[in-house]
Amino acid sequence: MKDRIHDHSSFYKNRHGRFRESDLLRHVFETTVARCMKEGLVGGQGFAVDASLISADVQKQNSSNPEDRAAREIDPAEAPRAVREYFDTLDDEAFGAATTAKPKFTAHADPTSQWTAARKGPAFFAYSDNYLIDTDHGIIMDVVASRSNMTAEVGVMRKMLNRTEKRFCVKPDWIAADTAYESSDTLVWVTLKRQILPFIPVFDKGERTDGTFSRSDFTWDDENDRYICPGEKEMRHTWRTYSDPKRNAPIWKSRNYRALKSDCTGCEMKAKCCPNAETRSVHRDKYEIIRDFARQCTASEFNPKAQARRKKAEMLFAHIKRVLGLGRLRLRGHAESKMNLPSPPPPKTSGN
Repeated sequence: MKDRIHDHSSFYKNRHGRFRESDLLRHVFETTVARCMKEGLVGGQGFAVDASLISADVQKQNSSNPEDRAAREIDPAEAPRAVREYFDTLDDEAFGAATTAKPKFTAHADPTSQWTAARKGPAFFAYSDNYLIDTDHGIIMDVVASRSNMTAEVGVMRKMLNRTEKRFCVKPDWIAADTAYESSDTLVWVTLKRQILPFIPVFDKGERTDGTFSRSDFTWDDENDRYICPGEKEMRHTWRTYSDPKRNAPIWKSRNYRALKSDCTGCEMKAKCCPNAETRSVHRDKYEIIRDFARQCTASEFNPKAQARRKKAEMLFAHIKRVLGLGRLRLRGHAESKMNLPSPPPPKTSGN
């Protein structure tokens, strides 16, 4: 206590050196989760995933449009720390590799932050705080920071589910999320590869608002690879007859299913089906069967309960911002942990 106080540079180097490269916080977090599981606070049957924006510690005035300035070759060894960390995240699916879209503005002090207007107001630089929670008592099972775009957040969801199963031997029976996670690739990964029921609302672009029939009005016949229109006429992606039936076998591919012109011309429902076209066509996505399964999940009696439990994540975001005061970050950049501390032993739970 009587020794001379360390120079301020020692605190700076420790903060941006040893402490940033340490895996200590991850170890403490996983130990806390393991204790919650031991005490019976984690059921393991249902999970929810969501993301919330947290403002980055940068200003709009200290940024520029990458296309407005001349491209320069930067030596990573001579670049500032923030730029070096940005280079390190270019291949990370939660940051540089999340999307090929170029940002409108890039912050000089924190290039990994995302220029976003997701709050439907003035745009700002931010990160996304991603939570994977158990819906029984709102216990956070995993947390990851990412850039604030949908592609990065969806990729982070996969990372959190895989890490939770690896660390704690827990895989949920179902997962709830909002429409940001309803892409076909995500539903295929959750449903087929992970065998998890998706309570994720599917945004259906086939629904019409002009009074004509929507895609949901057409009945899908999976056995015969066709649609049945409201007039009881069949719609096929091809009307050609092959000598070898295998050449026309159903495959995983996006297709347009059309009715015959003769069926549509004399149909009494043509004015409500295709008033401005000779025939009616219905587009079917490559993984439409998976999207149909997700629609069945969201139409089930359990979906309102699952969506109500999903909102527990909003309570946790409000806690970290309003109670803990983390409405704006105090550090810059993304620090990837490099130390490998032992993980806590997976406790036994009532889940899978």
